[in-house]
Amino acid sequence: MILIQLFGLSGVGKTTLAQAVKNELINKNFKVEIIDGDEYRKVICKDLSFTQNDRIENIRRLGFIGNILTRNGIIVILSAISPYEVAREELKNQYQNVYAIWLDCPIEELIKRDTKGLYYRALLPGNDPNKINNLTGINDIFEIPKNPDMIINTKENDINEAKNKLVNFIYEKIHPFT
Repeated sequence: MILIQLFGLSGVGKTTLAQAVKNELINKNFKVEIIDGDEYRKVICKDLSFTQNDRIENIRRLGFIGNILTRNGIIVILSAISPYEVAREELKNQYQNVYAIWLDCPIEELIKRDTKGLYYRALLPGNDPNKINNLTGINDIFEIPKNPDMIINTKENDINEAKNKLVNFIYEKIHPFT
C-alpha cells in the first residue's frame, strides 16, 4: 500500500496525529500500522545513539520494516523526528509509494507545550547534569525539508483538521489500490 513519513520536532503531535489517522482508517476497514520512532528505538534501534549517522540508520531500519508492511497491503505511518533530509529522501528513492509529511510548528509553541520536558532540559545551563545536549531543534540540527508532499502546521490546525487533511491525502494516494 503506502508509507507515510510523518516527521517533525519533538512535541509537534506526530504520535497523536498518527493514532487519530489510524483510528479513522481502521473504521473504514483499512489495515494500518504505526511505526513510532520512540517505541522502535527501545527495541530494534536500541544500539543506536543520536549521532547523525545513527539517526539516519534509525530511519533506514524503520523504513525497511515499513516497506515490508506496505508490500502486504498495509498503510504504514512512520512517526519519527527524522531530522535529516538525506534520510527522508533515501526512503522516497528506495521504496515505492513513500510520502513525506512535515508536521511544522514554531519552536516557541513547542517549548510551551514541552510534553516530555525535553525542551526544559535542553535549555538548562551547560553545567547542569540534567541538560540534554542533543535535542533536535534546540542544540541539534533539524533540516527543513526541501520538497515535502504535505506540510501540516500543528499550531494553526487542531487535531481534527490535521487528521482530516492527512486522511484525505492518504485517500488520494491509495485510490488506485482500492
